[in-house]
Amino acid sequence: MTLEQIVIGLIRITGSLPVLRWAFAGALIAIVVDLSDLFWMELFDLGGLHGYQTFDKWADLVYMLTFLWVASKWDGPDRKIAIALFAFRMIGFTAFEITQMRPILLAFPNVFEFWFVFVAIRRHYWPNYPMTHERIVKWFFAVLILKLGQEWMLHGGQYFESFTFFEAVDAVWDFVTFWN
Repeated sequence: MTLEQIVIGLIRITGSLPVLRWAFAGALIAIVVDLSDLFWMELFDLGGLHGYQTFDKWADLVYMLTFLWVASKWDGPDRKIAIALFAFRMIGFTAFEITQMRPILLAFPNVFEFWFVFVAIRRHYWPNYPMTHERIVKWFFAVLILKLGQEWMLHGGQYFESFTFFEAVDAVWDFVTFWN
């Protein structure tokens, strides 16, 4: 293990902890820190981060376990669905680790992450919003479609691997300023 892996791993662990205090804000922090790997890999020159996909999936477990800890204290369908989605992702994680085939990550998307964020938002801003069976199905499919889109960008099309963090920031800036 390189010093770079250790440092980035510690950043990922630290970024996962706020969810234990603030479910919604902490989840957003954990997700942003998860996405910051490209930045850190460019910034540091501490031996590299070899086998990035495997490293990332193991580092993801830290924030996912903090999400699971918080979700385990929920009640009703929120809790049951979160636990089931976590278990589903763990099946995919295990299959990926055994085979190292990235299409498995598309077949077992981390819907748990997006479901957690949805429930955290709902509980924070709309605590009295009733979750009927129909609404659960509707929101689950909305979350699933969003997550599948993200997984395709990451693992199907692998769009984020063709440029550096700073090139990505420039591209987003160019897109935003184009409309002005």
